[in-house]
Amino acid sequence: TVGRTAARAIETELMADAMVEWTDELAKNVAMGDLSTWTEFDFDVVSKDAKGYGLAEAPRGALGHWVRIKDGKVVNYQAVVPSTWNAAPRDYKNRMGAYEASLIGTKVAKPDEPLEILRTIHSFDPCIACAVHIVDTKGKSLGEFKVNTSCSI
Repeated sequence: TVGRTAARAIETELMADAMVEWTDELAKNVAMGDLSTWTEFDFDVVSKDAKGYGLAEAPRGALGHWVRIKDGKVVNYQAVVPSTWNAAPRDYKNRMGAYEASLIGTKVAKPDEPLEILRTIHSFDPCIACAVHIVDTKGKSLGEFKVNTSCSI
């Protein structure tokens, strides 16, 4: 939990440092008369039937976009955001999702106030409305708790 939070702070510092360099580079280019900041995309080179994907690392984790184009129109578009990956159930090989794996071995001092679980889930900065359901080893429900996230407030 603390590791994820610390990693986010370190990444923020690294990105802030990089932004200073990028801003300096942009200022130098502008001073030399280079006002271009991007390359214009030529849509005529895209086939009327195409498919593609883009993958990136976002603050919460992996981000993926997939698109299929038929007769020049988008027929299928899918985005899988970091919270979807992180909150995923077990996969076909029975491997745990990130949330579940991070909770294994977590000691909960007060099951009726599972702060340790909330802190762990919050450390992923989930962009979902969710709840935590506490059950004992026999499957008996010990309570349900709403998790307020920055995206649902």
